Order: sequence, then structure tokens, then C-alpha cells
Amino acid sequence: MSIKVMAVNAGSSSLKFKLYDMPSEKVICKGIADRIGHEDGIFKIESAKGEKKFIVPIPDHAVAVQLLLDNLLSEGIIASLDEIGGIGHRIVQGGSYFADSAVLDKDTEDKIESLIPLAPLHNAAHLIGFRAFKKVLPQVGNVAVFDTAFHQTMAPTDYLYPIPYEYYTDYGIRRYGAHGTSHHYLALEAQKYYDKKEGNRLITCHLGSGASLCAILDGKCVATSMGLTPLGGIMMGTRCGDIDPSVMSYACACTGKSVEEMYQIFNKKSGLLGVSGVSNDTRDILAEVEKGNKMAILANDLFIRRVVDFIGQYYARLGGCDVLVFSAGIGENVGYYREKICDQLKSAFGIEIDNEINRPLRGKEAVISTKNSKIKVVVIPTDEEVMIARDTMRLLHLN
Repeated sequence: MSIKVMAVNAGSSSLKFKLYDMPSEKVICKGIADRIGHEDGIFKIESAKGEKKFIVPIPDHAVAVQLLLDNLLSEGIIASLDEIGGIGHRIVQGGSYFADSAVLDKDTEDKIESLIPLAPLHNAAHLIGFRAFKKVLPQVGNVAVFDTAFHQTMAPTDYLYPIPYEYYTDYGIRRYGAHGTSHHYLALEAQKYYDKKEGNRLITCHLGSGASLCAILDGKCVATSMGLTPLGGIMMGTRCGDIDPSVMSYACACTGKSVEEMYQIFNKKSGLLGVSGVSNDTRDILAEVEKGNKMAILANDLFIRRVVDFIGQYYARLGGCDVLVFSAGIGENVGYYREKICDQLKSAFGIEIDNEINRPLRGKEAVISTKNSKIKVVVIPTDEEVMIARDTMRLLHLN
């Protein structure tokens, strides 16, 4: 029996969506309502019938949802709203409450709301999106799929910070990680590359503008690079990643900026953008590297070094590595970074890359290591939305 499931990612001013035919996992349509809250909102939808894009006032998420549903009907993508069997929502922060996705009932909604201080921009927007769908489609079940859930298998020695323990018990300050839905998907897809039935050690590199790594043993997360928030871990497009905590107070004292102002700089004006002075986009960075721009070269080298350092850390944490996976915007599409990262791992870990395969590879799954490589290196395009659709099917018992 065929069932249509919607996967939704609601941001503060946007709503991304994919409609799946399940259980075949075929994408029926996808699109985005962008610039929500503006008179010149942008709505785009793609299906087998083609692409439709127009500028229209989108004052709030409820209007965005109504636009989406109206276009599903007017474009003939569905004949009736009754065809939608479930809606899955990406939720960035699930705290310690959720080690799995959950049906979005009142209790789940209240817990997500209580976690807004840990992800003020994300969780609040996710709830706005959920409530908009609930208002328009009250009869349809909703599921929350948490970015943090996959990382709940970490031990206290991996998620606690060495600060007064009551800050954890009283305020929930600990490592939660992010990109868990992606890392979970990659862990499932990587199973076919293992040569043994158990004791499989996997390091996944979700490298995009936001980026994180994960150490996975037999399908379970044991360590991840992002921390209390997605600001932690490796250097990213605009985020600094891990730094000495005293940098915050010292930089505030030097510049006269407030803690909140400096926090925003660490989030939005640091990383590749901050060091290079050029861009947060690796395509722009590499173009400047080709021209000999010293700051772009430095930013590029810093990014590569941070990824290499975390892979080395996770190699030690797992007691070795059987499979190393590259994914997301940079990891899937830029052979240059895969090559440079693996070159720095070659002498320590015996990694060898086949660059005839690696360099031209973009957005496709493939083994890029040689037969002599001591670690199998694989590119796997991630698919967070299909994980959302699968969990929606499972938890609403739509199978």
C-alpha cells in the first residue's frame, strides 16, 4: 500500500519540504517557502511536472503551509489532502529527553518548547512549523525527528564537560551534538562496506557549511564533535568551532563588545569567512587559493587540519577505524578536500586514495580508497529527509 509522507524542516524564515511516496521512498515533490514574514516571500516547488517559482507575500508559517498544500492540489501532485498520511519534522535539539524520534503529541511539544533556550532560533521555528501544519491538517499525525537523538548513546565521559557537575544537573549543560539524523543515515548505509559482523569502527564526516564528525561503534555513536550547540567542534563556514573558552572574555575586553555580540561573531563571522576575509563558501575559498591569496590559503589549511585532528582523535577513541565516510555539501562534492584530508592521514593510518576515482566524484556513492588502503574510504551522499520519512512511517504505524 502506497502512503504519502511529508518531511519538513522549518527555519525561522523558511520552510523546506519533501513529499515521499512510501515505502518506495520515491520523492514526489520538493521545495521551499523562503523569506517568511516578508511581502516578497519566495515559494518554489519541483515535481515531475516541472519547477514552479513565484514571489508572494508570506506573512507567517501558516500561510507558507497553506501555499504548499494549495500548490500540491493545483499542480495535480495529489488529488486530495487525505492522501498525506503523516508529517515528519526535523527538530534540532531534543536534549536528554529523546534517544529516538517521537510522536509529536502535547508532551513532546512541551519538551521541545522547554529546550528552546538550548536552540533558540531552531526549536522555536520548528514548533511554529509544526503548529502551522497541525492547524491546517489536524487529522494527520506528526513525528519529531531529533538531530541530537542518535548521539544519546554517548557515555558520560564523552558528553560531560569538566565544569562543576551541578551545571549539568541543574542546567543541562553537556555535549548534545547535531547532524545526528545524517550520521545515523550514514551509519546504516556504511554497513555494506564492513568485512566483519561486529566490532565495526566507523568515522563519519558530515562536511558542509555546518560540519561535524562522529565516531560510531557497531552502529552506535560513541563521540561527536559538536557540543552544547552546533558552534562546537571543527572550524566551519562561519563558525569558529572549539576554541579556548577564555577567548570569549578576552575578546570582549579588547573590543568592548558584549558577550552576546561576540557569540554572534563566533557563530556568523568566524570560521572560513572570518579567517579568509573572503567567503564562507569553499568554492570561493578555493578560487582565491588558486590566485595565491594567503589568507584564503591559511583558512583552507586550518579547516583541513581541524578535520584531520578530529579523525585522529576518533581513531584513538575507537581503537582503529574500518570505514571512513565523507558526506554533505563539501564531503560529497569536493574531491580536493577528501584528497588533502586523507593525504595528512596517510603516514599515520595507512590510508591510500585512488584519485582517478576521487577527484571527479561529485554527489555519488563510491569507494575512493585503493585496495591497499588500511582503511576503506567511502563517499556516501546523506539523506536526512528520507530518515525523517522512515521514522514517520514507523512511529505512526503506517507500514
